[in-house]
Amino acid sequence: MRRLFLLLSLLTTLPALAQQGAIPVTTEPARVGRVPIEVLANGTVVAESVVTVRTRVDGQITEVHVAEGQMVRRGDRLFTLDSRINQALLAQQEAQLAALRAQATRTQADAVRYQSLRGEGFAAVQRFEQATADAQAAAANARAMEAQIAQTRLNLEFAQLVAEADGKLGALPLRVGNFVRAAENTPLATITQMDPVLVQFAVPERWLPQLRAALSAPEPLPVRATPDGDGQATSEGRLVFVDSAVDVQTGTIQLRARFANPAGALWPGQYVRVTLSPAAEENAVSVPAAAVQAGQNGRYLFVLAPDGTARRRGVTLVRTLRDRAIVRGEVADGEKVIVDGAQRVTDGARAAERAPQPAPQRVSQAG
Repeated sequence: MRRLFLLLSLLTTLPALAQQGAIPVTTEPARVGRVPIEVLANGTVVAESVVTVRTRVDGQITEVHVAEGQMVRRGDRLFTLDSRINQALLAQQEAQLAALRAQATRTQADAVRYQSLRGEGFAAVQRFEQATADAQAAAANARAMEAQIAQTRLNLEFAQLVAEADGKLGALPLRVGNFVRAAENTPLATITQMDPVLVQFAVPERWLPQLRAALSAPEPLPVRATPDGDGQATSEGRLVFVDSAVDVQTGTIQLRARFANPAGALWPGQYVRVTLSPAAEENAVSVPAAAVQAGQNGRYLFVLAPDGTARRRGVTLVRTLRDRAIVRGEVADGEKVIVDGAQRVTDGARAAERAPQPAPQRVSQAG
């Protein structure tokens, strides 16, 4: 259907053009204005925080509350260790504390009793001093037992291993039944923060003044990152770090940008293509990139003059910005640059601007 529509359009247009001897072309206007300068680099996604889970007490793993690769929140339970020994020790210490407190109460009462008799002779003063010392020692013993109980309760709390950060769990090398020791420092799991993430990359040192100015600007410098592969979505972040020194071996400076990553589009360790615009060029001439051609004498393009003829203009290609080419040459703002049909025209040839074709309509096959 589309081919038939285009054929009918050409059959209608070509006779009139043939009579005039003009070559059908399509054009787009040249633009003069402010164009951002894009810097391209290769980067690596790095996690802003990686937490290694280790035990602080000895014990056998009795429960695993999570699965490998699971997303966890800070405070979620990960592992439970056998804590029956500490629970028995806590009960024993609480009983000892009760006895020590009773002893402290009795010695304090003795000290108060001997205080009223200390003026009745040397022996009474000596007994008062001894009773006071005994009361202070009993109180200190009770406080020491309270500290031991606090430590035991902390060990019971450590038997419940919880997530210390939001992120994604890695592999779980130990399962239920394994005995872990704090002295062995064996990692039980790794939590990698996935949102936000950082992208680390390097750019030539000549961009350092613009990057330093961007860091001090009210609005942070936007940075785009695209993973390798077809159909990968581009994520946009903000520049957050410029290294304090230039690498003298490579002449580059390390940068970092932070990206919100709620959907997990960026993965730690992944390579990405990074684009940032630390500066812009004023009064830059931009034309469609498809219009620029290469010849023996350099690059050139054709413009459609008001008298209906194609005029060749020599240009210098400065750089490309997506589908636009930044050029230097005798191209004025608003001039019609020939895009489609530029390979068929010559300097001075007659050309006619072809009307843009409407988009083909979808025809249902149901009826």
